[in-house]
Amino acid sequence: MTAPRAWLIWTVGIFGYLVAVSQRTSFGVVGLEATERFHASASAISFFTVLQLLVYAGLQIPVGLLVDRFGSRAMIVGGAVLMGLGQLQLAFADSIPAGVAGRVLVGAGDAMTFISVIRLIPLWFAPARVPLVTQLTGMSGQLGQLFSVLPFAFVLHTSGWTPAFLMLAGTSALAVLLVALFLQDAPPGTARPAPQQGFRATGASLARAWRQPGTRLGMWSHFTIQFSGTVFAMTWGYPFLISGQGLDAGTVAALMALYVAAAMAVGPFIGRFVSRHPLRRSTMVLLIAAATAAGWAAVLFTPGRAPLWLLAGLVVVLAIGGPGSMIGFDFARTFNPAHRIGTATGIVNVGGFIAALVAIFLIGLVLDLLYASGFSNGELYGLEPFRLALGVQFLLLGVGVGAVLVSRRKVRRQMAAQGVVVPPLRSALARQRREALARRRGTAGSDGNTDQV
Repeated sequence: MTAPRAWLIWTVGIFGYLVAVSQRTSFGVVGLEATERFHASASAISFFTVLQLLVYAGLQIPVGLLVDRFGSRAMIVGGAVLMGLGQLQLAFADSIPAGVAGRVLVGAGDAMTFISVIRLIPLWFAPARVPLVTQLTGMSGQLGQLFSVLPFAFVLHTSGWTPAFLMLAGTSALAVLLVALFLQDAPPGTARPAPQQGFRATGASLARAWRQPGTRLGMWSHFTIQFSGTVFAMTWGYPFLISGQGLDAGTVAALMALYVAAAMAVGPFIGRFVSRHPLRRSTMVLLIAAATAAGWAAVLFTPGRAPLWLLAGLVVVLAIGGPGSMIGFDFARTFNPAHRIGTATGIVNVGGFIAALVAIFLIGLVLDLLYASGFSNGELYGLEPFRLALGVQFLLLGVGVGAVLVSRRKVRRQMAAQGVVVPPLRSALARQRREALARRRGTAGSDGNTDQV
């Protein structure tokens, strides 16, 4: 299961995911151009992404059920076809309804990709490698965002709107070809459960996945630490840095590249942490949430424009949320049987994107309200309006942290009933110090970790 063929299958799946991420985030670098092309307000521009994410989030559970039934290969191919059609539509769109239709197709195709790639991992890799390979998946997908920041943005600014979106459609066509030729759903000889028939059986599978407290803990973990980076990368980061902070396009491109590089660098470390300390996964989620809140507070409460080093620090913190949110999928994997992983993963993936679409919409709404009230002094994307508008993220962070704590208590009660007691963090650290001392003396015992929470 860890043979070179497994890595080939994973690489092909990753290419499909990379293409999906580039399609998803491409609108984040065209906000100013789209405002001019479609003669749109801030709310209208946010609506493009909100509707795209609404489609994406709304399809996660149906896609999870479908990928459990039809396999990853068919779903990734179908997703790439839809994204390619969406980008073709956008290439020639010259009105808001036409542009929105394109983003809806992109959202639908994007929704079919990530869950399908994640489902391949436990089927092709040994369990001990799954957390690390999952992190590598998220890390590799970040290259898709780098593609939208650099080559796509370059073509957009040098050749124009239509050639840039035609290029994205071409990458979707390449993904269809590679996945159809080389990807395989499971290793030869793998026993596959008989597909469930009927709405009743489908509903029962969905209900069992939802009733599992570990699935809900994964969903709220994803909700809490994924959305802020998505808001920044997909919609409001570019206008905030250009118009609010007064940076030039080259500096903003460098910061967006830093975002991708930081996410790629931190992913393997989070994967190793999850593998070695499975009882502390939710603690990592809460630490990342606290760092996200602190990063935004430092930038938004700084008088005047923030220094570049502080903006770079915020970008790094937001980037950590991407690989950090993958912890939610590890909860789905360890608390659900293999035949229900796609469904549980779909539930988890809903969390972060629901939070993101709510945040994107509220930020655009607040910007428009401040502009209409005269607070913005005629500058829609000014620094002061952005301070208030971006502050809505603190509300969502608070809701997410509260839900994580509630879900974690339920999970730990379930584990205690099964004989697995999670010690307080202080006690766990003291035990680790004792074990480290014992190892130095040559009398170390086992660490007693379990792969549950």
